[in-house]
Amino acid sequence: MYNYRYNSNNQWKKTLQMMCFMLGIVLLLSACGQAQKPSSATDSNINSNTDSNTGQTSSSPEQNTVPSQEQAQEEPQEEADPVQEQLSSLTLEEKIGQMILAGVQGTTLDDQAKQMIMDQKVGGIIFYANNVTTLEGTAKFVQSIKDTNQSNPVPIFMSVDQEGGKVSRMPETVESIPSNKKVGQTNDSALAETMGELLARQVQLAGFNVDFAPVLDVNSNPKNPVIGDRSFGSSAELVSRMGIAEMKGFRSEGIIPVVKHFPGHGDTSVDSHLDLPVVNKTEKQLAELEWIPFQAAVKEQVEAVMVAHILFPKLDPDHPASLSDVIIGKHLRGKFKYDGVVITDDLSMGAIAKNFKLDEAALATVKAGSDILLVAHSYESAKTIFDTLMSAVKSGEISESRIDESVYRILALKQQYKLSDDQKASGDLKQLNADIVDWRKQVDAR
Repeated sequence: MYNYRYNSNNQWKKTLQMMCFMLGIVLLLSACGQAQKPSSATDSNINSNTDSNTGQTSSSPEQNTVPSQEQAQEEPQEEADPVQEQLSSLTLEEKIGQMILAGVQGTTLDDQAKQMIMDQKVGGIIFYANNVTTLEGTAKFVQSIKDTNQSNPVPIFMSVDQEGGKVSRMPETVESIPSNKKVGQTNDSALAETMGELLARQVQLAGFNVDFAPVLDVNSNPKNPVIGDRSFGSSAELVSRMGIAEMKGFRSEGIIPVVKHFPGHGDTSVDSHLDLPVVNKTEKQLAELEWIPFQAAVKEQVEAVMVAHILFPKLDPDHPASLSDVIIGKHLRGKFKYDGVVITDDLSMGAIAKNFKLDEAALATVKAGSDILLVAHSYESAKTIFDTLMSAVKSGEISESRIDESVYRILALKQQYKLSDDQKASGDLKQLNADIVDWRKQVDAR
């Protein structure tokens, strides 16, 4: 009889042994496969090239050749220069016009003045005593000039000599301000700064935006016929301190100050309105006295400097300061490192008119480094200067880049003070007069 139970058990054992054998092979193969496969940590180490010494991860060479998003972006462009943009938009005629500051006739805007503003596109106008009537009438005259200039691309300088003392252009309804000499005798720079503020408020009443003050001449010659009490005194230190304080007063009220009369008018014995003064001082002597206040002003970044018609033969035997490359170029621009606006004194004064033709003087002063040519009392004179400079540029005698240097400075100053032909006369006359009276009492008490 067949033993079924024995055979079944025996067969089961064989089957079980075979299954165990196969399972062992599978496990063995699986273990071998795992041993050959790198772990995820190993993958990371291989790809990142970890430095075994520092533990820091460095990028592979391939990664270094791929720029980052920031590197891929373009370098940021320089900010636009609004002065250069404005300069680039001007024609040659408009640029040369900016270099002329002219006078006008009468007390209302006449056709010749309108024509000068439209044709020569002058950059500025100066008022003298004969242009001033009542405060209301003067303000109306000033505004009519600004309105006429609206068709030109650059706002106009409206300037005046309002120093205090005997050089005062404001109507009698405006309280007077005493001379620099009287204020200088107080030795109080705070009073000088207030003086600048009050003078600025005076000219604002009529709509002016430039004042040819403060005077930085040292009154070293008692026989001087033109400076005298217009100076703060005979000490360079006093003149520097008081003049800079007054300059700051103008600035605080938004009026452009113009210091004068470089290189120094205090030791002259001839009035440059009538003839050419001669000062026989060496550079060393000037540096020890006359130049000190102007150097102080340059250090304080003065906006504009007026240059005088005085001959200094030991510096330049052929040209007065206003036409001299030695005095303007070598000293003021060079040694003083002044890069602001340079304005000539009036080119129609006797010091120039008796010794030079106007066209010759205009060319000389521009070549020397002047930016603005002041010419008063004649519309024809303004046209002569305009035509002379236009011809000089077209012929190549003066480069247009030289014109651009000056006009850049002029535009920069106008932008700095945010000039606009829409700016109206402003201020409270009653309050200003009260403030002047109060300030004068303080000056008198010292």
